[in-house]
Amino acid sequence: MTTLDPPTASSPAPRRAELADFLRSRRLRLDPETVGLPQGGRRRTPGLRREEVAMLAQTSTTWYTWLEQQRDIRVSAPLLDRLADALRLDPGERAHLFALSGQPAPIRDVPREDVPPAVQRFIQGLHDRPASVLGRRWDYVAWNRAAEAVFGDITHRAPEDRNVLRRLFLDPSRRSFYTDWPCAAAATLAQFRADSAPHIDDPWFTELIEEISARSPDFRRLWARHDVKGNADGLKDFQHPTAGRMIMEHLILRVPDAPHLRIIVYNALPDWDTPEKLRRLLAAD
Repeated sequence: MTTLDPPTASSPAPRRAELADFLRSRRLRLDPETVGLPQGGRRRTPGLRREEVAMLAQTSTTWYTWLEQQRDIRVSAPLLDRLADALRLDPGERAHLFALSGQPAPIRDVPREDVPPAVQRFIQGLHDRPASVLGRRWDYVAWNRAAEAVFGDITHRAPEDRNVLRRLFLDPSRRSFYTDWPCAAAATLAQFRADSAPHIDDPWFTELIEEISARSPDFRRLWARHDVKGNADGLKDFQHPTAGRMIMEHLILRVPDAPHLRIIVYNALPDWDTPEKLRRLLAAD
């Protein structure tokens, strides 16, 4: 079992009391069989014993007892993570545990990015405007028929291939899709860098950057420049494989209840007869 650092000043008394009550309530709702422990004879009270939680969390019974006794101690994030596993906390409960302990909850994996039904209905209702929704790492998490008509198939791609950066830097066909691919690549990556700053410590972020860096010299070169660009609306100049050149402007919207989502809506501009080309693409789809 592991030990912790000596006690230090931690959260105020009300927070410690709430943390103690929360831990106790989660402990008492579990039985030994649920967590793979023997029943161990008749029990006077329901739930797990403190020493059992401590054992499962790989810490000492004394330290765990101090937490439930509202002692003024500070625990590490790894211990909180182990406590969450020991107590079988769901994602919301895990985040609550960290919040009560005054620490940000670590993100173990790419979090779920459910698109609110209202957003789904909004983009599907834009019949003549390509629209899509991007998640934290710029994966396509929703899109409409017009988006696929202009930007290519998304539905039948593997989930890991529904990523803006992977398509831009690893799909050879994207180089001919943009009238000025080097400019588009640099601007897109600078926008992604600014948008992803809150997630640089998340494992999925590191994995994504390392993967594309290993496979694309252009990505490595541009990423090393550390360019940052805000999510400004602007023009997009495409060379569609069948329709030809198309000029569009795009608008980026945020969802108040899901700020990690980006809604991108494209409007066809008159240049190069883009509205008519879009109509023909939608009619042929």
